[in-house]
Amino acid sequence: MTREAAIAAAETYFDQGDFKADLARRVAFKTESQNPDRAAELARYLEAEMVPTLSKLGFECRILTHAKAKGSFLLASRIEDPALPTVFGYGHGDVIRGLEDQWRDGLSPWELKDEGDRWYGRGTADNKGQHSINIAALAAVLATRGKLGFNAKYLIEMGEETGSPGLREVCEDNKALFAADMLLASDGPRLRAERPTIFLGSRGAFNFDIWIDAREGGHHSGNWGGLISNPGLQLAHAISTIAGPTGQIRIPEWVPAELPDSVRRALADCEVDGGADGPAIEEWWGEPGLTPSERVFGWCSFEVLAYETGNPRNPVNAIPPRAWARCQLRFVVGIDPHGILPALRRHLDRHGFPFVKIASARDVLFAATRLDPDHPWVKFAVDSMRRTSNKKPAILPNLGGSLPNDVFSDTLGLSTVWVPHSYPACSQHAPNEHILPEVAREGLRLMAGLYWDLGEGEARKIAQATKIKA
Repeated sequence: MTREAAIAAAETYFDQGDFKADLARRVAFKTESQNPDRAAELARYLEAEMVPTLSKLGFECRILTHAKAKGSFLLASRIEDPALPTVFGYGHGDVIRGLEDQWRDGLSPWELKDEGDRWYGRGTADNKGQHSINIAALAAVLATRGKLGFNAKYLIEMGEETGSPGLREVCEDNKALFAADMLLASDGPRLRAERPTIFLGSRGAFNFDIWIDAREGGHHSGNWGGLISNPGLQLAHAISTIAGPTGQIRIPEWVPAELPDSVRRALADCEVDGGADGPAIEEWWGEPGLTPSERVFGWCSFEVLAYETGNPRNPVNAIPPRAWARCQLRFVVGIDPHGILPALRRHLDRHGFPFVKIASARDVLFAATRLDPDHPWVKFAVDSMRRTSNKKPAILPNLGGSLPNDVFSDTLGLSTVWVPHSYPACSQHAPNEHILPEVAREGLRLMAGLYWDLGEGEARKIAQATKIKA
């Protein structure tokens, strides 16, 4: 009954093919939350797959619903002793659309395909593979110790890929039921495939539309060129005031006042590298004076996601009546999400574009969150992972992307630690999504070690000292 034995049990589970078999079965569920025809499949993933899996580990399972949600929520609880720390886990069983016709020949989003150093299938990286690793690591600790040594709660939702509708409300309505000391979950990529990583929150994401309606219908560019305005040209100029030619944001309310010292220290040895399949970093792009890791994990970025004017597929010699763009601000802690659009309105008016219209592109807003890299739970997780892997984990103050982490940090008041089991070039959300089996195997080892350590005395001291428990 040792830590090493628990880690060995997790390795055996992988090496004998059991992890692969479990993941293949879960990938086969066509849980596309963006597809309204998959509602029954979303429910089936929880009821036929997750409930039996967690029930076998001694978890009490209950299905929760909310009117705003597109799918159900599974809360599984294993309470060994109310006096022990409670660790909250999270994952999502829904996936992005399969895009079957866009996968490489021989691959299907709904079939796990082993091609040497890659396992293909929708959800392998986001997020079925990741919560499968964590649940299996819990099982390895239970099989070895006979108990966890802490209380565990695990929430699996089925709507993350549509913005987690209803998640906040379910957590607000069930705060006592969800009470815990800290969140330990997995999603997103490592900094690099070979380096264990933790991140402590996520950047916020705000999508908005910006457009000009100049007039009804297009007009011949020969007869009217130089006489009437071109909204495509006007909108391009309006957008150019938001960010400079190298991507530097020009709206003061959209960038933080400073980069905290603890964030700079954490990112000092974090080199961004997408691997052989990733794009080359362009050092000249973005906020000057920041390192690449500081730009993506410590700062804000503005993107134009789509731009349309006229008829792009069949251009004609006419001045278009309308121009539209879908834009996005990824933002860090310190930016008021409710002030993003008002600041843009003031900015455009100052620059002579009062006729440019703006509106939020969706109802769901992911807020920015960040646990202090010097927090005791962070040091605990880093020490555990270093002990297991003999590697120095990368500490990212927040993920560059967005997650509903604010629901856990703000609504439930949890310290949040994420240990990702994917890597930057996993094709998440794209055709040919995959995981690297060596990263999955190491993830099993890391999580078995972490869960073992959470059942020891040091974790109890941290839980008591931080007073997170509701």
